[in-house]
Amino acid sequence: MSHSHGHSCDGDHDHDDTPEMGIQYSLYSKIDLDNVECLNECDEGSGKLIFKPWEERLNQEKFVESDVDEELLFNIPFTGNIKLKGIIVVGGDSGSHPSKMRLYKNRPHMTFDNTGLKPEQEFELQVDENGVLEYAPAVVKFSSVYHLTLHFPSNFGSETTKLFYIGLRGEFSQAHRHGVTICSYESRPNIADHKVDSFNKVTEHIQ
Repeated sequence: MSHSHGHSCDGDHDHDDTPEMGIQYSLYSKIDLDNVECLNECDEGSGKLIFKPWEERLNQEKFVESDVDEELLFNIPFTGNIKLKGIIVVGGDSGSHPSKMRLYKNRPHMTFDNTGLKPEQEFELQVDENGVLEYAPAVVKFSSVYHLTLHFPSNFGSETTKLFYIGLRGEFSQAHRHGVTICSYESRPNIADHKVDSFNKVTEHIQ
């Protein structure tokens, strides 16, 4: 299967530990971590650990490693809507660092069976152990994202893939999701249609 690869990587921009970068890469705080899913993680729950503050991006105590092969898939729900502008991926050494990243928008609970679907965008990755390379998603495609799926299908030769940090840069807006309540009333009840003396209002909640 052939794919077209949209690659936009600013390899000449060295990020530093300025407060500004910490602010820009703060979308991790808008992730619904309790509901993050990482498929094919070696240690259960380890996939959530790599979403962390900018200043901890090089901390190698917390990481996720793939299990039976090199693939990893993250289902990342947010607590509102985001406009995704940048992604940084800090992986292991040259062999275990992911070599490709595929982005899917607003498709909750994806599995590896769904990765045959065409992603919204795909990147060829470079080895980045220091968090200095930023990949720029097409903002027009990722301007209203409440769920992001990241699929890492391959690496640079190791049997397993290792990730220490995924950084997300962009804008956040609180989602306004209100259930619609439909009330139907019986204005002229027909006694023949009812076996009881009282009439109840029917309420349905549409989620």
